[in-house]
Amino acid sequence: MSIVIVIALGIFSQWLAWRIQWPSIVIMTIAGLLIGPVMGLVNPQAGLGELYSPIISLAVALILFEGSTSLDIRELKGISKSVFRIVSLGALLAWIGGSLAAHFIAGLSLEISFIIGGLFVVTGPTVIIPMLRQAKLPPRVSSVLKWEGIIVDPIGPLLALFAYEIIKITSDPFQFTDFIPFFIDSILAISVGYTIGIVLSFLVSKGLFPEYLKSPIIFCFVLICFTFGEAIMHETGMLAVTVMGLTLARSKKYVHSIGSIGHFMENISVMLTSTVFILLTASLTRETIMDVFTWPILLFVFCMLFLVRPLSIWISTIGTELTLHEKTLVGWVAPRGIVALTVSGYFAELLSNDGYPYVSILTPLTLALVFITVCAHGFTIAPLARKLGLTTTDSPGAIMVGASSFSISFAKSLKDMGISVIITDTSDDKLFRARKLGIPTYHGEILSEHSEFEIDMSPYDSILALKGDAAYNALVCQTYVPEFGYNHIFSLPVGGHQTDHKEIPVAIKGNLLFGEEETFTELNKKVNIGYTLQTITMEEKQTVLKKDLQLDGIPLCIKRKNGNLTFVTLKDKMVLEAGDQVLLLRLEK
Repeated sequence: MSIVIVIALGIFSQWLAWRIQWPSIVIMTIAGLLIGPVMGLVNPQAGLGELYSPIISLAVALILFEGSTSLDIRELKGISKSVFRIVSLGALLAWIGGSLAAHFIAGLSLEISFIIGGLFVVTGPTVIIPMLRQAKLPPRVSSVLKWEGIIVDPIGPLLALFAYEIIKITSDPFQFTDFIPFFIDSILAISVGYTIGIVLSFLVSKGLFPEYLKSPIIFCFVLICFTFGEAIMHETGMLAVTVMGLTLARSKKYVHSIGSIGHFMENISVMLTSTVFILLTASLTRETIMDVFTWPILLFVFCMLFLVRPLSIWISTIGTELTLHEKTLVGWVAPRGIVALTVSGYFAELLSNDGYPYVSILTPLTLALVFITVCAHGFTIAPLARKLGLTTTDSPGAIMVGASSFSISFAKSLKDMGISVIITDTSDDKLFRARKLGIPTYHGEILSEHSEFEIDMSPYDSILALKGDAAYNALVCQTYVPEFGYNHIFSLPVGGHQTDHKEIPVAIKGNLLFGEEETFTELNKKVNIGYTLQTITMEEKQTVLKKDLQLDGIPLCIKRKNGNLTFVTLKDKMVLEAGDQVLLLRLEK
């Protein structure tokens, strides 16, 4: 029952966060605290016993692997210098700054401070990626934060381990050769991850795995890679799986079927993130939570937020491609997550066994940093981005695939209503008229991998397949369902000699727009003979059937009072509120 409670609560926390637009980590942390130390319903650490730490470690490995496989080297175009500086010089400055803050503010000894300071450079994918998903930042800032989170995540524990090795060595007569095993083990872990990644991509490319076993086999290889890394040296397993993920991410360019596992791994990652955060927070004691609210810990977190992070980013990005506003946003956002909580517990136990005093403060210190940074950054990232002009102020818009007479007129009307819109087509001639009307365009194949790096998709929450080919429209819809969700994927019925939309399986086509009679051919014919698009503002709330709607035209979409856009589909019932704007296609009188 406890296991079911933890898993179900984690997933429903994710759903609730999506509904109320809160950072998911905040909801999960609150839920874990409520069922654990507050109400005492479950204690996962006591219930799982010796399995508790291995389960969390393996979950972190899978989450880190999923994050690293989502990276694409093409994202670094124009930001490579910034990313390199942040994960090298920026991480070093954050380590030094965090260590000094832990020593002078939190009152830890210098040795322990440098261990915990190394760990606190992490800003892993478990917290960064959900935030980026909700904030809809421009691609450049989003890529910088994502790359930093995934690359630095294994570096943090390594820095902490390096500091611990220094402490052990300096307690005896110092010899530089004592460091050699540490560096050799780190290189071995990197080699293990790279080798497994190369071997796996080769086996997949040769078709040695059936399609239905591909994801489970890769899943098992991730666990094997992590275990080998941990066997070499504790905390290098994360380094091994990150390198393995980066190797496979590079292989996706040559072995397309590797990319097909992405959604499977993403689903696993979401479930594990939810479960692990509930496990960690539910296992805390009330004493640990009360220790969070002491002045030294709160001042330490304040220093990390407003001094260490901004200074490390500003100094490390001097002379890079990032603008002043981009540096400000990146310098503010640095939430800590699962890795910080799990690894700090490991070092707290290690240092306690070695007889170091005041080690008990490490867990509340980490908890305070994780929870406060997640809340502070999660709630402020979107408003700060808007304030800095790094996100669109228009209503969520639409991508239109296909430049026809109707789609260009439709896009122009949406643009005039303040809706973000872009038209894509492979024909530059067809896009010429759209550009003359001031409509943003993309000349290229929307189904190409390059399109996601060339189009900033953050202002758009819907995609409309408006080509005169039902099969092509269905393929566009199927491709972009994972990105936009089925409720935001739309397709135009196709008439005439083309493949009829009824022949396309329901499972792979989007929501059909407008009506059975409003086909690609008919709509374009109407626009070409003089039909125009006009808006009408509703004066009262009403729920009507489309055929009973007395507006003398074909309803296309509704701009709600809150700025959201609702496209008219084959569904017969329409709910209209007072103040809603209805866009109609009708013959001008």
